[in-house]
Amino acid sequence: MIRVVIADDHTIVREGLKQLLFPASDVEIVDEARDGHEVLRIAREAEFDVLLLDLSMPGKGGMDLIKQVKGEKPKLKILVLSMHAEHQYAVRAIRAGASGYLTKDSASTQLLSAIRKVAGGGAVISAEVAEQLALAAMPHADGPPHASLSDREYQVFQLIVGGVSVSDIAQQLNLSVKTVSTHKARLMEKMGLANQAELIHYAIRHRLIDDLAAPGG
Repeated sequence: MIRVVIADDHTIVREGLKQLLFPASDVEIVDEARDGHEVLRIAREAEFDVLLLDLSMPGKGGMDLIKQVKGEKPKLKILVLSMHAEHQYAVRAIRAGASGYLTKDSASTQLLSAIRKVAGGGAVISAEVAEQLALAAMPHADGPPHASLSDREYQVFQLIVGGVSVSDIAQQLNLSVKTVSTHKARLMEKMGLANQAELIHYAIRHRLIDDLAAPGG
């Protein structure tokens, strides 16, 4: 039996995932989490095999949460479910310790097989992500400018090009406005960009944003 914990801040998403997994006789949903703090509590208190993790949750989340969970439970398999289709998110999640990465759009057809695969010790990644991981492992590999950003800088970059203000980013990430402004200045310096318009053009050119017209991304 594969014991699964579902972590997503939206009740309707958790219910939908449970409906997808309910027919499987070899999968048992042992608990649910609505934020990063609940994920950590359950990881410390319960025994389970796979954490089905939303990448964007209130409080502690994203790559920091993956790293902390894996640090405390190295054998636990983490399968990321994200609204972000960008390969860079998947690459960073795998590097942080996740065993697989699925977009929510593909979950309905791939979720069950993905859970079985990671539970069995396998990995669930696209060919493009595998290629990026391989290229990064090569000596003297030169990646695109955004690949040099830290996970936090990349998170701030994504929110900025998605139209979120610095003050709203600070609130969303539980950081000070000054800290977010520092991250913004550093990432723009690393990428050699002068202003927000150039950031947005860069994101479009490198296909790092789903749809600028979609509120909330």
